[in-house]
Amino acid sequence: MKANQLKTLQLYRAGSSDQGTPGVLVYQNKKVCFMLELPERNNQTNISRILPGLYLVKYMARSASGKYKDVYHVTRVPGRGGILQHPGNFAGDKLKGFKSDSWGCQLPALRMGILNGQMAGLASRAAVRKIHQITQRQDFYLEVI
Repeated sequence: MKANQLKTLQLYRAGSSDQGTPGVLVYQNKKVCFMLELPERNNQTNISRILPGLYLVKYMARSASGKYKDVYHVTRVPGRGGILQHPGNFAGDKLKGFKSDSWGCQLPALRMGILNGQMAGLASRAAVRKIHQITQRQDFYLEVI
């Protein structure tokens, strides 16, 4: 697929807190799913969400570490690497005692809620499957707003 044929999905973020940054992933003005990211911490590796911008996202049958399969790799992130979109529930600030399934990755979710007193993304694996339906497991652009 040529670069000019890649789909573009937008991530619209809501406010950030120590419990994470929720957002909505949109394609052609329709909600695909929610997305949970780490709090805003000036793009610091392992503790911050990524900067707003346009990124090439590549489908991966298996992550480089082998821990995740059937996921996406957000590439060309300034000063960062290894940013995935993978299943997970929590994206809180670990230094402040919150749970996190992310070291900078984005966690898709069909619903947002509270688990054990903390903001959480719910039905994460189903949300990844919904992204697969939209992208057909092809690379795409992600515009983080």
